[in-house]
Amino acid sequence: MQRRFVSVGECMVEMAPTGTAGTFAMGFAGDTFNTAWYARRALPDDWRVDYVSCVGTDPVSDRMLAFMEHGGVGTTHVARIPDRTVGLYLIELSDGERSFVYWRGQSAARLLARDPARLDAALDGAGLVYFSGITLAILDARDRAVLLEALDRGRAAGAQVAFDPNLRPRLWPDLDAMRAAVTKAAAHADIVLPSFDDEAAVFGDASPEATARRYAAGGAKLVVVKNGPGEMLTLDAGTVAVHAPERVARVEDTTAAGDSFNAGFLAARLGGASLANTVREGARTAARVIGARGALVG
Repeated sequence: MQRRFVSVGECMVEMAPTGTAGTFAMGFAGDTFNTAWYARRALPDDWRVDYVSCVGTDPVSDRMLAFMEHGGVGTTHVARIPDRTVGLYLIELSDGERSFVYWRGQSAARLLARDPARLDAALDGAGLVYFSGITLAILDARDRAVLLEALDRGRAAGAQVAFDPNLRPRLWPDLDAMRAAVTKAAAHADIVLPSFDDEAAVFGDASPEATARRYAAGGAKLVVVKNGPGEMLTLDAGTVAVHAPERVARVEDTTAAGDSFNAGFLAARLGGASLANTVREGARTAARVIGARGALVG
C-alpha cells in the first residue's frame, strides 16, 4: 500500500470560546482537516498526510496554509482561487455541547472538484482517501459526481476510501437531497464511519446495527457506528461486534470528537491493528480531544 493519507474537504477559520465571557480565539479547523491533523500525529513518520481543497489568495488564506504546513499536513493540492476566501464558523458551548454559526458563502473550497484533472493528480498514489458528508454538501451536483468518479479511479489504483456521512441538514436544500447524496457516496467507500444519533434522526434507524446494515447493503465492506459515550458497533464483512469505550473522565468540548476518532481508528487500521484495537485507539484519541477546548488539541 502507498503510505499516503489524503483528506478531501474544507478547512475554515474557527472562532472558539476562550473561557472568558464574550471572547473568542481564532484558529483553523474543519471536519476533514481535523481528521488529517490528528492522522498526522497518529501515523508513522514515513506516511504522508495531504489535504485536498481550495483557498483564496488573501492574507487569511495565507495564514491557513502556513498553519497546515506547520502541523505537518501537505498543501501541494490546496489550490488558490482568486476572488474567493475561506469560510468561518463560531462555536458556542453549553455544558460541553457545542453549536455552530457559519459564514461560508464565498468559500473557495466549494470549487475543490471543479477541475477533474487536478483532483486526479491529488489522489494519485493515495493509500487511503477520506471524505465526508460536509465535503459533499459544499459541492454542487456536478462536482459531487466528479468527486465520486475520481474516488472510483483511486480505488481502482489501489486506494482505500473512508467516508464519514457527518449529516448536517442545514447544509442541504432538504433532507431527501441529503439522504440521496450520502447514500450514493457511501456506495463508493470501503469504510463508512457514521454517528448513530445523527443517522437515527435523519434516516430513522432504530439501532446502531440498523445503521450499519443499511450502509453495508449499499456496498461498504466495514461500517463503524459511533455512539457518543455508548457502545460502538462494527459490521465487518457481515460480522457484527459491539465495543465498549473506556470511561471518559472529563468532557470540556465535544468539538471534533468524531473527527479525531476517525483519525485514530484509521491510523491504527493502516498500521495493521485488530478491529477491536482500532476502535479502542479511535476512542482514546477522541477522549483526549473532548477533554480540552477547540477542535485541534495537543
